[in-house]
Amino acid sequence: MLDLILRGTVIGIGATIAMDLWAIVLHRVFGQARANWAPVGRWFWHLGKGKIFHDSIGNAEPYRHELALGWASHYAVGILYGIILALIAGPVWLAQPTFIPAWILGIVTVGAGWFLLQPGLGIGWAASKTPSPNKVRALNLVAHTVFALGLWGTALLIR
Repeated sequence: MLDLILRGTVIGIGATIAMDLWAIVLHRVFGQARANWAPVGRWFWHLGKGKIFHDSIGNAEPYRHELALGWASHYAVGILYGIILALIAGPVWLAQPTFIPAWILGIVTVGAGWFLLQPGLGIGWAASKTPSPNKVRALNLVAHTVFALGLWGTALLIR
């Protein structure tokens, strides 16, 4: 069990790094805005106070270390997903990783963003309150596919 958790941790870190590298490519090549993890950090800070959904996270009380908390939360969630994959897929998958289980998890995790994080930040269900919700949704699906590739690729590297 501990081996699965440790390997899942490494897989989650690798996948999150892959997602972050993808964000850098989007920024440098396509001019996509850089990820700002401060609002996510503020949201996580307010979770501890029992507040899940905000009309606008920008109007919520700031937290001094929200950017650091946002980055830490981003990686903690990625690690959690890596551990979940390792526990569900098990030692057989870890010995011979295939893409489909990683991709299924990657796509399922989009739901956490669409139905928890985004409404929590005040941008609506599946980014419905943003100026281009379908663009955000498409970018979310692609980013989580990249995350899945990172899960699979890291699992291949450490098998």
